[in-house]
Amino acid sequence: MTPPRIELKSSPHMKQASSVEQIMRNVVLALLPVCAFAVYHFGLSALALLATTTLACLLTEQFLNRLSGRASTLGDYSAVITGLLLALTLPPAFPLWMAALSGVVAIALGKALFGGLGFNPFNPALIGRAFAAAAFPEAASTWTQAGLPERFSEFLPSTLALPFTSPASVDAYTAATPLAQWKFDEVHGALLPLFTGMTPGSLGETSALIIALGGLYLIARGMLDWRIPAAVLGGAAATAGVFYLLDPGHYPTPLFVLFSGGLMLGAVFMASDLSTSPVTSAGIWIYGLLIGFLAVIIRFFGGLPEGVMYAILLGNAAVPLIERYTQPRPYGRRGRRRAS
Repeated sequence: MTPPRIELKSSPHMKQASSVEQIMRNVVLALLPVCAFAVYHFGLSALALLATTTLACLLTEQFLNRLSGRASTLGDYSAVITGLLLALTLPPAFPLWMAALSGVVAIALGKALFGGLGFNPFNPALIGRAFAAAAFPEAASTWTQAGLPERFSEFLPSTLALPFTSPASVDAYTAATPLAQWKFDEVHGALLPLFTGMTPGSLGETSALIIALGGLYLIARGMLDWRIPAAVLGGAAATAGVFYLLDPGHYPTPLFVLFSGGLMLGAVFMASDLSTSPVTSAGIWIYGLLIGFLAVIIRFFGGLPEGVMYAILLGNAAVPLIERYTQPRPYGRRGRRRAS
């Protein structure tokens, strides 16, 4: 009789059924409706911007893989997600050469510099967006009207600007975002256009409804921890609610805060990045609440109308500290584990 076979393996002994590639592929699927709405909303310039950032991210990752002698990692879809998310954070009229350069920075400095997927402490797409905001502040803060009649037949003038030249003027197409109108003119926009997406803004900050549907799809597939977007949105709503109760004539309602700007996109697709978010249960709530709180504080008291990008990057930076102090108590030990 053959004795039973015993296999000795190191932890973890329980593995999730979905692979990294499957999760990333589903994230891309969840982002496609957001991208499609952006193209419908802003036309050819939006389509070119999405294609440019995605191609720049893919080519940069492949070049760095060959440079380091590693096998291709394009099949894990992470570079595709970075490219799509980067484009969704940019204005529709953003020059393509600037977008391509931002895509290179997103992969090279936001991901490859730290060792690749799983080792990056910051969301790569937001690293690229932060570079765009710092290197090209005027282009990164110029917003255009939505639903222009000629959007499917011609590009916005600055889209095809030559490299290292000043973008063509788009004054005739510019429009203030709802956040900018509140910040600088104290105009409180209607909620329905914010929810459905018929407002000026970056490619991905327009339709809260479509973004929420993408998030629900990922939650239903078990590929998104619902606690992270819930904590981000809950923290933002609670913070905005306090200020609204103190001065409702000046501060916007919590619903305006939730549906405007890039908060919904950031909460669902960026703060929830597996590589840059905590894994402890308490840490997830602290992390999300911190991001929501910081986003509102930066919006209300910062020099710019939007603060989601900086809030998520600051939250990413705080993850090691959050996880250090939220480690669960080991079985059989009294008291919590001491942070070393």
